[in-house]
Amino acid sequence: MAMVDAGDIRLHVQRMGPEDGRAPVATAVLVHGLLTDSLASYYFTVAPRFAAAGVDVVMYDLRGHGRSERPPAGYTLDHNIDDLEALLDRLGITGPVHLVGNSYGGTIAFGYAARHPERVASLALIESEPATAAWAAKLRGILDRVVSELTHNEPDTIAWISANRGHHTARLARGAGRLARETTLGRDVPASRVLTEPEIRAVRCPVLGVYGGDSDVVELLPLKEALLADFRSVVLPGHEHSVLVEAAGAVGGHVLDLIRSAGAEAVR
Repeated sequence: MAMVDAGDIRLHVQRMGPEDGRAPVATAVLVHGLLTDSLASYYFTVAPRFAAAGVDVVMYDLRGHGRSERPPAGYTLDHNIDDLEALLDRLGITGPVHLVGNSYGGTIAFGYAARHPERVASLALIESEPATAAWAAKLRGILDRVVSELTHNEPDTIAWISANRGHHTARLARGAGRLARETTLGRDVPASRVLTEPEIRAVRCPVLGVYGGDSDVVELLPLKEALLADFRSVVLPGHEHSVLVEAAGAVGGHVLDLIRSAGAEAVR
């Protein structure tokens, strides 16, 4: 475990790499989603496989999440993109990286790729989408419900989650409730600056979209296919938004294929 000073925030970072002394063949930066998520969703799923394949894997907790610092304000998308930029600079990672983003993490990764196309070798979006006006409206509705349920009706909500989703999920929901109550995240994310169509089209690296077949995010495939020059998608039937955890083997395999095809030919 390491805490890295990324400007105005200290971020919790974990790193995995080849254990046999080989030099890494590529660097992958894994960005997690909102509220109930943390770098653990990668640490216990695809990260060990990536490291065994010769990849230098960088994982970190977003501001306010996991073991990273939790400022009371400053949770827009641009704040998170700034954090990613500062983190890579602090770690001395200057070459093009392979960005992997789950849910909101993919929106952050895409925003970074739009800002610094020369620093991204490939982009894997797991159940994710670029920041558009439609995305902001959807996030506003989701976060309004979360704040309402976990702030004004928390005991009943946590009891239902515990009974129907288990104690672990209930513990994560309690943490999400504290984050929603104690910070401006619920207001900041929907108010974030969104990307213009030319900014989305400016992302020219290979982009992979991985989606659960039963997720509503899969409906956005035509938009990505129309706007991105090098985009391909994988739909995994029988899964919803939590496809990273539910189908880690398939997701990890497709992302490694992307890294190989984007230039890291030495990856096993």
